[in-house]
Amino acid sequence: MTQLYKQHMVSVGTEIGTLRRLLIHSPDNGLGKVVPSKAQDWLFEDIVHLDTIRREEYDYYVKLLMYFLDPEKIKGRLKHIDSDTSDRGFFKPDHKNFHHSDKVIEVQTLLSEILEDDSIRKKLAAAVCAIEGCTYRMQQQMVATNPAELAKIFISGSLENDHMIFAPIPNLIFTRDIGITINQHILLNKPAKKARSRETLLMRYIFFNHPMFSNYAENILEIPDPAQHFLRPGEDEDRRTTLEGGDVMTVSPRHVLIGCSERTTPYGANEAIKLLFENNVVDKVTVVKIPNKRDFMHIDTVFTQVKRNVWTLLSSISGTQPPSTDEPIGYLTEPEQKNQTEILQFIRGYKQPKSFASIEQLLDDISRSDLNSEESTRFIYSGNGSFPYDAREQWTDSCNLLAIREGVVLGYDRNDKTIEAFRSNGFSIVKVKELLEDLENGKVQPEQIEDTLILMPSAELSRARGGFHCMSLPILRDNL
Repeated sequence: MTQLYKQHMVSVGTEIGTLRRLLIHSPDNGLGKVVPSKAQDWLFEDIVHLDTIRREEYDYYVKLLMYFLDPEKIKGRLKHIDSDTSDRGFFKPDHKNFHHSDKVIEVQTLLSEILEDDSIRKKLAAAVCAIEGCTYRMQQQMVATNPAELAKIFISGSLENDHMIFAPIPNLIFTRDIGITINQHILLNKPAKKARSRETLLMRYIFFNHPMFSNYAENILEIPDPAQHFLRPGEDEDRRTTLEGGDVMTVSPRHVLIGCSERTTPYGANEAIKLLFENNVVDKVTVVKIPNKRDFMHIDTVFTQVKRNVWTLLSSISGTQPPSTDEPIGYLTEPEQKNQTEILQFIRGYKQPKSFASIEQLLDDISRSDLNSEESTRFIYSGNGSFPYDAREQWTDSCNLLAIREGVVLGYDRNDKTIEAFRSNGFSIVKVKELLEDLENGKVQPEQIEDTLILMPSAELSRARGGFHCMSLPILRDNL
């Protein structure tokens, strides 16, 4: 086990505090094997070109993260990293020139490290083979495979000779959906779709077995299924206990948002609220029910935070009437109107939830009450709030932004009207390629950058329906 990845502090109490450490997964070979007939089953909108999504898009994400979080690993090396002779070794976990950052942490590396333990390797091989219906001989072959190669097999679904033995898990690039850090706790999620079963299993083994998280074993929370759920006949989708990380936001140390969406059910939200309150993780949970549509998917596809007093938001779902709270079911009232946005806030120790008339009202309350903002709350709307650009650009993740620190966010370069809205709100706009050159040449230092939208290339990444908020699992941020 490499010394780089041993015990680290886990703490996230905000969406915008300076990012210090996160988990990511770079696009692997399995992503390049998604076929059109299976794309939607595997939760992709389209097939992507693997080399382009790596070299021209995701690699820039990794390089930018390194300059902000771990500059010693990259400063002065940019030309070599980008040269044709480097063979992208800096980005490949099994390559001798891999960066091995303990701040920009690759999931595949953590997986290969826990597989060095013979007992874990046997157990995880058996579990994966049970999920995927492999033969016993294949299971034994996996146990005998070296840990680094076995990690690649578990993720890509392919043997070393490129022979596929089970489906890839292309959604692993969206690391936030598998787990979310809330203060010093990690909430393991329950994805709604079968396509994510294997990645859920892999991440569970990592969180419970890797030394990085050994000090937090008691703080890892798992959402259970309802008692005797297997006896209940004919349950529909709404009654399943599912929750994904894109529907969870730690907006302040004592306040978490949970979305009910296409992927997170009211039952999943209920179980999460119980866990968070019973374990004294937070005092306040606000549930945001958004329309159950593929357009929206998670709450972080319709709003994310930029600064204490600045949020990006899809205007078409923002203003609504408050829901009725007369008949609560457990912690959460079942919505009567399927397409209505509903907002209910639960405070530990109080039975009656508080309602909000709109998302703007909720976010304004967070800015003022939780984050002590003394400035007026501002909203930057997708597509500059103009139809059809708002819907078009929300589809390509105009609202799904990752804050590297307060006011400095990453977003896709294709969302022109949203970019205009940022500019009109006083933000600088910079392309990642230009910024990397300036960081490498010393023309600018990361800590000097303020109120900036960093534009990332997006032709292939946007086909997967996830932005940089989705492609990050922060495990350490500074408090505000």
